[in-house]
Amino acid sequence: MSDTVKNRGWQVTLAGTGINLALGVLYAWSIFKGAIKSSIEKGGPGAFNWDKASINDPYAICCLAFAFSMIIAGKAQDKIGPARTALIGGILVGTGFAILSQSNSYLAWVIGFGILAGSGFGFGYSAATPPALKWFPSSKTGLIAGIVVAGFGLAPVYIAPLSTWLLGSVGIQTSMLILAAAFAVVVCGLSFFLANPPAGYVPADAPKSDAAAKAAPAKPTVNATAGEMLKSGKFYILWITYFIGAGAGLMVIGSVAGIAKKSMGSMAFLAVAIMALGNAGGRVVAGILSDKIGRMATLCIMFVFQAALMFAAIPLVGAGHPDAVLIVLLATFIGFNYGANLSLFPSFSKDYWGLKNYGLNYGLLFTAWGVGGFVMGRVSEMLNTSTGSFTTSFTLAGSLLIGGAVMSLALRPAKAAKPAEVAVAEPSARGVFMESFIRGCADFLGFTPSPRGF
Repeated sequence: MSDTVKNRGWQVTLAGTGINLALGVLYAWSIFKGAIKSSIEKGGPGAFNWDKASINDPYAICCLAFAFSMIIAGKAQDKIGPARTALIGGILVGTGFAILSQSNSYLAWVIGFGILAGSGFGFGYSAATPPALKWFPSSKTGLIAGIVVAGFGLAPVYIAPLSTWLLGSVGIQTSMLILAAAFAVVVCGLSFFLANPPAGYVPADAPKSDAAAKAAPAKPTVNATAGEMLKSGKFYILWITYFIGAGAGLMVIGSVAGIAKKSMGSMAFLAVAIMALGNAGGRVVAGILSDKIGRMATLCIMFVFQAALMFAAIPLVGAGHPDAVLIVLLATFIGFNYGANLSLFPSFSKDYWGLKNYGLNYGLLFTAWGVGGFVMGRVSEMLNTSTGSFTTSFTLAGSLLIGGAVMSLALRPAKAAKPAEVAVAEPSARGVFMESFIRGCADFLGFTPSPRGF
């Protein structure tokens, strides 16, 4: 059938990347927050009149809405397709930013940026990658998934300077209106280019039967349901460590512009843009490293590294005029470690609970990302406001990361010998069926199971 169907793989891939490049405005929040804070301090007619301790709430709630909407969006994509799911995401984001353009009230920003835009991010993000993967053979899964997902992490490279220019030229509310229109047009427009291949489609360069059999990934030890996963102690260890790793990273991402402004002034957006490069790089490097030395070892290394960065940042962020180069380096490496989480935890989910129910299982685990961003963002802003510095929040984050590194040691691959036992115990016919099923899931989800458990 592939001979008669035009391969739209690269079209779908580029559309998904474009959607993520638009939705990555989440990581430019610190630019918006800086403008809101300046308005509060300046006062006067039309100024924002918020409690400074609550200034990070829209961002924190956005992370929460993003995480939980991923569960709903994943199910929606299965039923109504990626194009309609992404279209919903574009409408939600555009509507949310339109609300921001009409009001500077705390409630409007919580609803507009926090709930509506956050949910839109989840719908658009969840619809961008799977359809692209279906047009390509499994040998290109990593390449295609990496291209699409990199869009979200790289978005601040252009959004940070663009937002800074808009805020300085036309003010907060007009800037939000322009961004609302741009996001609605870009995301909704590109959504029509997302399409699954027709039933029975086989990529032209897919491996032949003999090669496919040799390249088929090893069968996972389990294909757990959500209920079975929630009974596993490792789920809660992963959830807590994900909470810590993502929360610490998002805390800095949400504040990096404010930190950099002391020494970089109006050029603080450069720290946000460069951090995005570290964010994208961390996803790739951590994935490659974990395939070589194991997920647990990689996670432990990343947590220790991130904790060291947090403690090293304390004298830097506490200085009256911190060195700009050091600030940029700090932001880059913290972004790198944060990005590693987005590579490691999906892999952990596949390793422990298989691919059959991967969408729902990882969606539940992904809630840790949202809750971590919400809690750490809110707590850090309260601490920064009450103490007048970032010292306490960085100390807290560093301490939690050390605790997370210790907890990660419980994630060692204790079931390394079980795949052979399971394969022998199951009927061969069922084994063949499950192997084919898992390969299909791997192609769809963008993860190729390793012959080893880790």
